[in-house]
Amino acid sequence: MGAWELLLVGVVVLLGLCGVLVPGVPGSWLVWAGVMWWALEDPRPIAWWVLVGATVVLLLSRAIRWVLPPRRVAESGATPRMAVYAGVGCLLGFVLLPVLGAIPGFVGGIYLSERLRLGRHGAAKAATRTAMRSGGSSVLAELFACLLVTGAWVGVVFGG
Repeated sequence: MGAWELLLVGVVVLLGLCGVLVPGVPGSWLVWAGVMWWALEDPRPIAWWVLVGATVVLLLSRAIRWVLPPRRVAESGATPRMAVYAGVGCLLGFVLLPVLGAIPGFVGGIYLSERLRLGRHGAAKAATRTAMRSGGSSVLAELFACLLVTGAWVGVVFGG
């Protein structure tokens, strides 16, 4: 697989990660499609194992999201700025405290967004709780699964 094709796969995976935060965009499907494209072009068996693992993780994420309450993001007062803060926090948490740091990073990003908007700790804490109950946990589950898949893909591509 050439460098340009690998770069395009990376763009598809990145668009999928961003798409998780945007309502109506099939983010997890884009991440899976990028990994599948890479696995079809890479002749190594590890590529197929990453694809199988990605499929299992994303299907498990879908099952977990069915158990969680339905998304009511608009009712919670969530803004696009909050989604950006939550996504960046999740990504930073995932990188700084490998894997498990994504969860406090996501919640911390929502809290920071609300703290900047509302100004007080108590109000920001209550708004964060409302956002997580109104669909934030569902978004977190999908984003966490996509980050796991992306991490595995990046690890195999750059780790050999």
